[in-house]
Amino acid sequence: MHTSFRSLTGAARPLALAALSIAVVGALVAPASADASAFQLKENSAKGLGRAFAGSATAGGDASVVVNNPAAMSELKGTYLQADVTAINFSAKFNGSAHDVLGRPISGGNGGDGGTTLPVPALFFATQVSDRVHVGAGFSVPFGFQTEYDKDWVGRYHGIKSKFQSLDATLSASFDVTDNFSLGASFIAQKTSAELTSAINFNAVGLGIQKGIGDKTAAGVAEIQAAMAAGQLSGTQGTAMIQSTVQQGQAAAAGVAAVTPPGSDGYARVKGDDWGYGWQLGGYWKLTPNDKLALNYRSKISHVLTGTGNFTTTPGYDLLLANPTLASSIPPFSHTTGSADFTTPAVASASYWHQAEKFGFGADVSWTKWDVFKNLTVNYGNAQPSTSEKYNWRNTIYASIGGDYYLNDKLTLRGGIAVDSSPTYVGTRGARVPDSTRKMASVGLGYRANERLELNVSYAHIFVNNAHVDNVSSTGDRLTGNFDDYGNLLSFSAMYKF
Repeated sequence: MHTSFRSLTGAARPLALAALSIAVVGALVAPASADASAFQLKENSAKGLGRAFAGSATAGGDASVVVNNPAAMSELKGTYLQADVTAINFSAKFNGSAHDVLGRPISGGNGGDGGTTLPVPALFFATQVSDRVHVGAGFSVPFGFQTEYDKDWVGRYHGIKSKFQSLDATLSASFDVTDNFSLGASFIAQKTSAELTSAINFNAVGLGIQKGIGDKTAAGVAEIQAAMAAGQLSGTQGTAMIQSTVQQGQAAAAGVAAVTPPGSDGYARVKGDDWGYGWQLGGYWKLTPNDKLALNYRSKISHVLTGTGNFTTTPGYDLLLANPTLASSIPPFSHTTGSADFTTPAVASASYWHQAEKFGFGADVSWTKWDVFKNLTVNYGNAQPSTSEKYNWRNTIYASIGGDYYLNDKLTLRGGIAVDSSPTYVGTRGARVPDSTRKMASVGLGYRANERLELNVSYAHIFVNNAHVDNVSSTGDRLTGNFDDYGNLLSFSAMYKF
C-alpha cells in the first residue's frame, strides 16, 4: 500500500489543500447584518433608526454625525456626549438539502436558527472650540455580525459559526467656510477581527486521493502498453505487469476508502485580526433657512488579516498522516498561521432634511462599493501554496425616507422606511452570506427631559427577500435551498449637552 501511495500524492494534493483553504477563507466573510447589505451596519444612532436613517446627517441634534458626516457638527452648538446601544436580533433559517461530490445526500438537519441577538454600542463626543471650528471623537461598529448553525447540519462543510466585526475609533473636525457651508474631515482607525468554525469533509479528501490513485494507475498501464508496442516487453511480461499495477492501485484505493468513509468529519476553527486606517470627507449646506443637504465620502480601509487555524482530524485521516509517503504532501490539519488581504468598502452618502414648525422630513441615499470584494486569497505560514476564492460582489444602494412629528416641547414621534439592495446573487450567495434585498420599517420616540438631557428609543423590523442558495464548497459539497431571514432592532440613546 505504501508503494501505491507514493505515486498518487501529487494528484491528491489540490483537493486536500482546498479543504483547508475553505476554513481560512470563510473566516473572513460573515453573514448578513441586520439592516444594511452584506455585513455592513448603520446602527449607531437611536434617533436616526427611528426614521430609517433618513436625514442622518441633516436632521440636527444628533452627535452621531461625528462618524456619519463630520461637516454636520456645525449644527452642534456647545459640547455633547451621546451614548447609543442597539440590540440586533437577526434570524436566518435554511430549508433545503446538500449532496457530496458524488451526488450522495449529506446527512443532517437544516441547522436551526442561525441568527443571534447582539448589542451594537456607539459613543460620541463633540464640542465647539470656536465660532467656526468643531471637533469630535466617536466609537462605532460599521461592519459586523454573528451566526451559528447546528454542528451537524447539512451545510456544515460550508460553515457552522461565523463572527466578524470592525470597530472604528474616529477623530473628526469641521470648519464653517461660510454661514451656510461647512467642510469636515475624519481620521479612522479600524480594528477588524474574524472567527469561523466549520466541518471538514475528510471523505471528500479521501475521494481526491483515490482519484489520484486511479490517474497514476492509468498512467502506469499506458507506459507498460507503450513499452509492449515498442517491443521492449513481451506480451506475457507486459500483461503480468499491468495486472500487478492495477491490483496495487485497487488495493491502495480500497485502503484509503476504508479509513475515510462517508461522514468522516473533522473540525476547523480559525481566527484573525488587523488594524487598518482610513478617512472621510463631508460637506454640509444650509440651502434655505428650512432645508439642509449633506454629502459624505468614507474611504475603503485595507487590512491584512493574520491569525491562526486549529483543526481536529479523524482516526482514519491520522493513519494517512502516519504514512511517511503521504505526510509531506497532504495538509496536516494542525496548528498553523495564515494571512489574507481584506478590504472594508468605500461608502458615499447624501442626506437631505426639511424643517417645519411641527414636523421635519428627510431622505438619505448611500452607495457602498462592494465590488472591491472580488476574491479572497489566503497565504499560509507552513509553506503550503496560497489558495483563492472568487466572490465578485456588486455595489449596493440604500435609500430611505422618514420624518419627525413634534407632539410638544418634550415628545417627538418618528417613522421611516428604507430599501437596501444586496451585493450577492445566486452565483455568489452561500451559507455564510445568505443575503438578499431588504426593506425596513421603523418607528421611534424622543423625550427631552430638560434643556440638557435627551432620551431616544426606536424599533425597526427588517423584511428580507427569499435568499436562494446553490453553492458548492471547495470539497465538492453542494448546498441547495432557501434562507428565510428577518431582523428586529431595538435602540436606545442618551445625549447630554454641557
